Amino acid sequence: MTDGVPRILYLNRRDIAAVGGNHSDLYVEALADGLVQHAEGKTVQPLKPYLRASGDHIADRIIAMPAHVGAPGMSGLKWIGSKHDNPDRAGRERASAIIVLNDPETNYPVAFLEGSLISAWRTAAVSALAARHLARDGFTDVALIGCGVIGSTQITALLQQFEHIETVHLFDIRHEAAEKLAAAVKAEHDVSAVVAAHAEDAVRAGDLVVPCTVTDTPYIRRDWLKRGSLLCNVSIMDVHKDVFLKADKVVVDDWEQSNREKKIINQLVLEGTFSRERLHAELGEILAGRRPGRETDDEVIVLNPMGMAVEDIACAAEIYRRALEQQVGTLLDLY
Repeated sequence: MTDGVPRILYLNRRDIAAVGGNHSDLYVEALADGLVQHAEGKTVQPLKPYLRASGDHIADRIIAMPAHVGAPGMSGLKWIGSKHDNPDRAGRERASAIIVLNDPETNYPVAFLEGSLISAWRTAAVSALAARHLARDGFTDVALIGCGVIGSTQITALLQQFEHIETVHLFDIRHEAAEKLAAAVKAEHDVSAVVAAHAEDAVRAGDLVVPCTVTDTPYIRRDWLKRGSLLCNVSIMDVHKDVFLKADKVVVDDWEQSNREKKIINQLVLEGTFSRERLHAELGEILAGRRPGRETDDEVIVLNPMGMAVEDIACAAEIYRRALEQQVGTLLDLY
């Protein structure tokens, strides 16, 4: 803005990919720092409001997710919409998003980014970071339930970050989606990909279990999880209450964000069977070394990541920094 004209850097999905936004490394690095800052109180993150104007499906909503991250010093908002039937009805991805970044010195917007690619990868990077600290050392088998965009990104990120993974167990109620992802995994990675006949079969085989569905009905039971497993409960509503109550450790990304919207943890709190005191830690506390991660090989650990604006803004800020450095994107005059 050397001539005094405020400008916004517009970054579409291709621009984001061009600066490394289509690989897990960028997100894992940015998130590790952002989550530690969150644990240390160096972020600002209001509770996110949900806009439900039509439809009664759990995945039919638009969410506003504002946050400020102390370093690199960036404020912003992710505005993410979802319709569960977009793929079949409209031929589009279920979720779409934009991210606006604001310079906190003036509060002027400085960047406008396509957000769904960032959202999928940062969600996957949270699971990868959690696996570093909460999964059993040398885990070999990953179970994925739900083989859409979020699920396939989860698998890709985990395979990029953990070379010791040997087998991926896939299940989707749309059998063709699981078969398609299995073929892609085997073509791109030196691992086995097994399509399970039932969700239970996949879960029972997993050292790391990752549900990525749009269900509002719990189906994963505690006795499906083998000793020593980590469940990254990405889609939130897939697990029965006994999974939380009988787990050796329950970890969230943010307690206040998790204890709302009648999600399973919120239901348990309202029933008086779970509380902040029973929670083991927030993930950032573990990354900062303030709380232990996995301590024994037979612990069953549940990560319940509601998804935080801090995560989106930390990752988007790094993408914006790289784009400026590499002169990627399109400058738009604000006036």
